[in-house]
Amino acid sequence: MTFVPVIISGGAGSRLWPLSREAHPKPFLELPSGGTLIGKTYARAANLDDVKDIVTVTNREFLFLTRDAYEEASAPACRSTFLLEPEGRDTAAAVALAALHVADVHGEKAILLILPADHLIADEAAFTDAVLKARELAGAEDIVTFGIAPDRPETGFGYIEAEGNKVQRFVEKPDRAVAESYLASGRHFWNSGMFVFSAGAMIKAMEKHCPEIVEGARGALGAAKRGTNGESETLEVDRNIFAQTPATSIDYAVMEKAESVAFVPLSCGWSDIGSWAAVADLVSADESGNRATGEVILEGVRDCFVHAEDRMVALVGVDDLLVVDTPDALLVTHRNQAQQVKAVYNRLKSEGHEAAKLHRTAHRPWGTYTVLEEGDRFKIKRIEVKPGARLSLQAHHHRAEHWVVVSGTAKVVNGSEEILLSVNQSTYIPCGHKHRMENPGILPLVLIEVQSGEYLGEDDIVRFDDVYGRA
Repeated sequence: MTFVPVIISGGAGSRLWPLSREAHPKPFLELPSGGTLIGKTYARAANLDDVKDIVTVTNREFLFLTRDAYEEASAPACRSTFLLEPEGRDTAAAVALAALHVADVHGEKAILLILPADHLIADEAAFTDAVLKARELAGAEDIVTFGIAPDRPETGFGYIEAEGNKVQRFVEKPDRAVAESYLASGRHFWNSGMFVFSAGAMIKAMEKHCPEIVEGARGALGAAKRGTNGESETLEVDRNIFAQTPATSIDYAVMEKAESVAFVPLSCGWSDIGSWAAVADLVSADESGNRATGEVILEGVRDCFVHAEDRMVALVGVDDLLVVDTPDALLVTHRNQAQQVKAVYNRLKSEGHEAAKLHRTAHRPWGTYTVLEEGDRFKIKRIEVKPGARLSLQAHHHRAEHWVVVSGTAKVVNGSEEILLSVNQSTYIPCGHKHRMENPGILPLVLIEVQSGEYLGEDDIVRFDDVYGRA
C-alpha cells in the first residue's frame, strides 16, 4: 500500500514575533541547535520506511523558502509535490487538497501521514514506531490521530480523551483547574495535530461532514496550474475557487464529528514550539537558570531567556523575563505572559505595520535583501543574489534606483542596454525604466541599492517576466 507523508505549512507563528513574521514564519526560523522546523519535519518524513513521494501543502509565496529548507535538510532524496495555496483556508482545506491529490495519483487506498511543518520531535525512534502502529489501524479504514502524553497542565493545547485505541472525544483548550484534572486522569492527551488515514477514508468523511470544503478543494485542484522543477511538481490551485472554500480546522470539520477515530499514544519529546518559553527550553541553562543566544551580559539575573542578534544585550537585577532583540524590533515580556505575544503581532498587523510582515532582511527566490537605512524619500538596501539566479524584469512607477556592486559580477538589463558590472562599478536606473539583475557567476553577488522617490513601498513593482512565476 502506497504511503505518502504530507507536510502542511501555514500560519504566521505570531507567538514567536518578532523573529516570526508573516513573510518568514515559524517553520523557517533557525533553531538554536541549527536547522529549521520545516527542514527537520521533511527529514523525519523522508527517513520513514517506504517513502518515495512527499507532498507539501503551503502558500505560493513560501515555495522557494520551502525548497531551500528541504535541500539543506539531511534526508534521503524523495520526489516532492507542492500543492500551492493562493491564501490560507485553514487545515481542513489543506487536508482535502492532499487527500484528493494522493487519491488521484496513488489511488484511494494510499495512506497519508499528516505532519504540521512547525513541530519538533526529540525521539525519532518512538515517532517511527507510533507511525507504524497508526498505519496498521488506518489500513482498516480508520482515521487515526496521535495523542501526546502530557507532562504538565497545559492550557494552550486542545486535548483528546481516549480509551484503549479509540478516541472518546476531543476537548477544547481547558482552564488551569480542568487541565490539572486531565493530567491526573491518565485518559487525556494533548492533540498533536498529526493524523494517518487512507485517502478514500478522509474523502468519504469530508463528503459526509463538510461537503462544501471537499468540493471546493476538488474544484480548485482540478483547475490548478501545473509545473515542474527538476524532480518536483507544483500544482498552484485556482485562486477564485479556493477563495470560496470555507476556512476551518480539520479537527472541527471532521475529527470531532467522525463516528470512529482511532488513537495512538505518542511519547517522543514532542513540542509545537508555540511560544518563546518553548524556544527557551531548547537552550542550555546556566547555574542561575538563564538561557541566552548571542552576545549577552547578565548581572544578578535569574531564570531569563535572551536572544540577541546584531548587538550586545545586557540585563541587570531582573527575573523571569523573555527578551528577543532583532535589528528592527525588541520584545520584552514576563515568562508567564509568553502566550500574549500574539496580541502584539495582531495589533501590528491590524495597523498595517511592516514589522508584522517583514524583517529588515527579507528572503526572495533569488536571494535576500536587507534594509540598511531609510528616511524621507530614500532607502538603502544590501542585496545578495544566489549564483545563477536573477530577479524579474521589472519597473517602478515612483522610484529610481542606483546599484553599486560590492562583490561578484552583475549582468544588468537597464532599459535597452545589457551590461556587465564588476566590483565598484555601478548603474543608475531612472523611474519607469525596465530593468533586471542576474548573477552569472559561481559566487554570491552582493550590491548596494540606493532608492529615491516619492514612494518606496515594496508593492511599487510591475513585473514583465519572471523565472519564478510571479509576473
